[in-house]
Amino acid sequence: MNINIRVAVKEDCTRLLELINELAVYEKAPEEVTVTIEEFIDAGFGEKPVWKAFVAEENEVVLGFALFYTRYSTWKGCRLYLEDFLVTEAARGKGIGKLLFETVIAEAKNGNYNGMTWQVLDWNEPAINFYNKYKAYIETGWLNASLSKEQTHDL
Repeated sequence: MNINIRVAVKEDCTRLLELINELAVYEKAPEEVTVTIEEFIDAGFGEKPVWKAFVAEENEVVLGFALFYTRYSTWKGCRLYLEDFLVTEAARGKGIGKLLFETVIAEAKNGNYNGMTWQVLDWNEPAINFYNKYKAYIETGWLNASLSKEQTHDL
């Protein structure tokens, strides 16, 4: 296996969105992916990009990705926030996730972030076990909250 980890480019967006949909299915929420390809491309490669990503590819096929951005914490300062991290199901167990995750860790270190943060579903034991190998602190007690675009317009 010859895996190449590289920075995502605009041309990767269609494949990244396919993988995002695969992740949503795994997380039992496929209907929650409402971003259009145009919005996704603009958010990563438009005038004001807000996200970056690394992709893992073999033979020019993207098998996984890690998408992240800068999050500001009033308690901790600038932290790298890992929004999505996925290796496609057929490619799992081959060390690709380790390569991607360690590339993101290096980005946090080299970017002089005050650490990195992410979320994991409490039932996702494979992911929790993976993060535990890195001695990650997994919080309890916090609940996610959000308002949809429609809700913000109706208020």
